[in-house]
Amino acid sequence: MFSKILIANRGEIACRIMASARRMGIATVAVHSDVDREAAHVRMADEAVEIGGAAAAESYLDIARIVAAARETGAEAVHPGFGFLAENADFVAALDAAGIVFIGPTTRAIAAMGDKLESKRLAARAGVETIPGHDGEVEDPEVAVEIARAIGYPVMIKASAGGGGKGMRIAHDDAAVVEGLRAAASEARAAFGDDRLLIEKFIEEPRHIEIQVLADGQGGIVHLGERECSIQRRHQKIIEEAPSPLVDPEMRARMGAQAVALARAVDYRSAGTVEFVVDRNKKFYFLEMNTRLQVEHPVTELVTGIDLVEQMIRIAAGEPLAFGQDDIAIDGWAVEGRVYAEDPGRGFLPSIGRLKRYRPPEDVDGLRIDAGVFEGAEITVHYDPMIAKVCAHGADRDEAVGRLGQALDAFEIRGVETNISFLAAVMRHPRFAEGRLTTGFVAEEYGAAFTGAPVEGAVADALVAVAVLVHLGEGARANAIPGQIPGYAWRPGREWVVTLDDRSETVEARLAGGGVDVTLGPRGLRLRGAWQPGETRFTGRLDERPITVLIERRGARWRLRHAGAVVDAAVRRPREAELATLMPAKVAPDRSRYLLSPMPGRVVSILVEADQEVKAGDALCVVDAMKMENVLRAERDGRVARIAANPGDSVSADQLILEFV
Repeated sequence: MFSKILIANRGEIACRIMASARRMGIATVAVHSDVDREAAHVRMADEAVEIGGAAAAESYLDIARIVAAARETGAEAVHPGFGFLAENADFVAALDAAGIVFIGPTTRAIAAMGDKLESKRLAARAGVETIPGHDGEVEDPEVAVEIARAIGYPVMIKASAGGGGKGMRIAHDDAAVVEGLRAAASEARAAFGDDRLLIEKFIEEPRHIEIQVLADGQGGIVHLGERECSIQRRHQKIIEEAPSPLVDPEMRARMGAQAVALARAVDYRSAGTVEFVVDRNKKFYFLEMNTRLQVEHPVTELVTGIDLVEQMIRIAAGEPLAFGQDDIAIDGWAVEGRVYAEDPGRGFLPSIGRLKRYRPPEDVDGLRIDAGVFEGAEITVHYDPMIAKVCAHGADRDEAVGRLGQALDAFEIRGVETNISFLAAVMRHPRFAEGRLTTGFVAEEYGAAFTGAPVEGAVADALVAVAVLVHLGEGARANAIPGQIPGYAWRPGREWVVTLDDRSETVEARLAGGGVDVTLGPRGLRLRGAWQPGETRFTGRLDERPITVLIERRGARWRLRHAGAVVDAAVRRPREAELATLMPAKVAPDRSRYLLSPMPGRVVSILVEADQEVKAGDALCVVDAMKMENVLRAERDGRVARIAANPGDSVSADQLILEFV
């Protein structure tokens, strides 16, 4: 067994690998860029080596510097995590030449499976079902249009190399093929240094289901069941679960057998994942094979009890698998939500800043959190915006989903926008609860943006009750402060008007027995739980149902977050509420004449000129943010008055790019 390994990665996956290495008694070495000197993975490692600048190309993608760091520290092996160099055959070759073990598959397997064209051909020869499409690279737009027409719309344009949703576009017509070809090639070139593209049939109502495999390189190959990864936005997975609510034992056996056959065809070694797209009739097709550890691997670990990182290390050290297919069993259910620094209200665009507050959930059964941050850490434009992965395990799907929803309600992050409320809303969505999933779920149920779950039923009751509790609690504390002016003490009264955003309800309320009793018309609510003014999290029980609500003071209001709903709440006496309706509404400034950057990033290209006439929907510019290219389009007809940014410029959120007449 190795005595020291280097982790060629950062963030939560670097910390995750170090945790397994530590349990195995193996020392760890972190590598980091100059902006990551104080990062969590650097703090956690036994040793750390700075390898370059903030740009990934100058640090985490610099093969020579990483190999040199392994040599300098005496690391016997390197684990790549996922992303960066995890599926780079040149990196493996460089390690081999230096006499350092790569904790992963062989260069042959990486090269074969990393090329989507070659992997599709190999899969077909191995007896794996493949998606109809063009068996070759596509560069010319006219040829691409001919191919797309022959296949039949809609089609998927995607990078031959890489993954993670980058270099992928769906086209429903000829124009979309031409633009998608350009955008996908540019994005793939930036992300993978390889702009080769392929075109294949886009499966409608698709589900994304993948099979985890382990192979020891000595003939031992097993699969560990499936993961459902259909909840995605912009082709990026955000919620995963194991097993899948669609897959039955017979289907699992068939998918598993095909995944094992493909792994055997390339003499696979280490952990790998064979991804399938599944249509409405449960017919599955090979999508790709990821020759690395997957982001969503924790759900498989939770239901199988197998530490995939440990197995990767043992296999790399030459050990055979200590178990066979018959030894693997699925225990319960696990669900994972990826917490990202992004703004769901702005189409899930990235958010940057410092984590002014970072309080993970506590006291939730079956909970696992993989994170690579801490309070005070900074989320920058240089790397992927994932903050943490929140995973919950339960006896069945309902219990696992319920536990994850409970954990998300209690997860408090401030300083950047996050998708936590969105994830919490999905956990309560009826369609998700029924398991009716497709990769279009987010777009179909929430559209281009998410502004909060509906405030109704039990969610509305909880928010009303907590708003009253914090208001009365603050008043009671004010009365307890010594030195009160006689006759001016705060008087609670019984009748209150509770306003949640722009909806108001008259209630009767009183503090009672460590909580509050609230009457809403014929209904009574009993809220119990300890809360003190200044606390930002309330945990208690509403009519014996456990609830957690996050609380943030906003002037005379409180911002409350619960079950995916985000509201600004005010509690007033009836006369105060009456007078409040007379206050003039604040009018938002007219920004229709400006194109503002919706997120921090870098201007890739300006697609228009000054004085040019544009129509609604025309592409105006391309902004790159956290490895993704975003095309900004005109919202109305107009004429460009001036251009305020140039290609290569760094822009902040809401910074002016174009002005219209």
